[in-house]
Amino acid sequence: MRMQGSIVAIAVQRSPREAVARTCRMHVIHGEIDRESAQIMSTTAIPPKIRVGLVGAGEWARFGHLPALKSLPNYELLAVATTRMSTASEAAAAFGIPHAYDHFESLVSRPDIDLVVVNTRAPEHFPVALAAIEAGKHVYCEWPLTTSTSESEVLLRAAEKAQVRHVVGLQRRMAANCRHLRQLLDNGYVGEVRSVRLHVSEPTFYKRRAKVLAFTIPSENFSSVVSIYGGHFLDMLVNAVGEPNEISSVVASQFGEVTIAETGDVLPTTAPDQMLICGTLARGAVFSVHVEGGKRNGYGAGLDITGTEGDLRLSYSEAFGNTQDSILEGAQGERQPLVELPTPDRLRWTPGSPLRGSVLELADLYAAFAHDLAEGTSHAPTFADAVRMHHLIDIAEEASKSGRRIPWNKRPDSAVRQGSR
Repeated sequence: MRMQGSIVAIAVQRSPREAVARTCRMHVIHGEIDRESAQIMSTTAIPPKIRVGLVGAGEWARFGHLPALKSLPNYELLAVATTRMSTASEAAAAFGIPHAYDHFESLVSRPDIDLVVVNTRAPEHFPVALAAIEAGKHVYCEWPLTTSTSESEVLLRAAEKAQVRHVVGLQRRMAANCRHLRQLLDNGYVGEVRSVRLHVSEPTFYKRRAKVLAFTIPSENFSSVVSIYGGHFLDMLVNAVGEPNEISSVVASQFGEVTIAETGDVLPTTAPDQMLICGTLARGAVFSVHVEGGKRNGYGAGLDITGTEGDLRLSYSEAFGNTQDSILEGAQGERQPLVELPTPDRLRWTPGSPLRGSVLELADLYAAFAHDLAEGTSHAPTFADAVRMHHLIDIAEEASKSGRRIPWNKRPDSAVRQGSR
C-alpha cells in the first residue's frame, strides 16, 4: 500500500451506543512513525472505515464533500439522503454509495453509521443535526451551524450531553498555509503583532444571482456573504491571532433587492452584503476586516499581519474555489521584499492530495477529525467554535446598529472549554 505522510495504528471510536473500539490504520499528518507504531502496523489487519451518512447532495456535496471523502482511505460513504429519492439515487450511483433515502430520519437511524454529515442549507441544519446527536452519532455540520446563536448553543449543549464528537465546517484554519502562519506567529517570526488586516471579496452575492443561491436572499436564513464568508475567514483570523478585545463595525445591505437570473423574479432583501469591523486584539494590536459580496473584478482574499520584527501575508486568488491554493509570504527585518514561505510537509493533513483550494481544505478538516476521533485530540473546529462565530457576528451587527464600540465579553464558557486552535 502506498503511504502518504505518517501512518499509525489507532482505534476508531464507534457511536456511544455501540461502545466498540476497533483498530485501524489511517493517515496522521504530523509526527514521525515511532518504532512501536511501526511494529503494530506490521501486524494490523485491513482497517475498518469511519462509516458516513451524508444528508444533502447539492452543489457543495458534489463539488466538495464527496470528492474529499473519496480521497481519504479511512472514510467509507455508506448512505445519502435528500428530500427526493431521485436526487439521492443519482448521487448514490455517481459516487458509489450503497444506500439512498428520501428522508434524513431513515439515514440517522441506521446502526452502522458512525458519522452523519449535515450538508443541507442552513435553515435545515438544526433538525438534522439534533436528530443525529439524539441517535448517538458523531456529527459534522456545515457552517453556518444554524440560523441563530440560540439554536447553535442548543446543538452544542446537546452534543456535549450525548458525549458525541461534533465538528463544524470552518475548514479555512485546517489548510497547511494557515497552520504554517499560526506556527510562525507562535515562534515570533514577526515579533509582537502590531496590526492585522483581512479583506474578503467574492462575485456571486450580487444583485443578480443564480437560482441555486435564492436561499441566500432572505435575511432570516443567515446565509449572506457576511454570515458565510465572514464566518469562515473570521474563524481563520481568530484562530491565528486570537480574539478581539473590542470592536466597532458597519454592516450594510446595499442592494435592497435581488433578481433571480433564470426567472427574472425580483426579491426584496435586507441581508447584508458588506461588513467592516475594526478594533483591538487582547494584547493591544489593532485589526480591521472587510467582507464584501458581489465584487465585479479583482476579488479574492488577503490577510496581512504587521509585527515589530517582520510581516506575513496570506493571499487567495479566490475566496472559494477548487483550483488555487493560498500563498503564504513573509519578510523579516526592514524594507525587505516579501518572499513565498514553503510549507513544511509535517503541517499537511493530506500530503500528496490532488485536491486544491476549498476542497483540499475540506479534506484536511476530515483528516483532522478522523485523527481527533481516534486519538482524543481537538484539531478540527467544533460546535463551540461555531457558537463563537455566531457571537462575533452578533456583536458586529449590534455595534453597527448602535454606533458603539463593544467589548468582547459574550463568549460562552463552553467555547473556552472545547474550542480548538
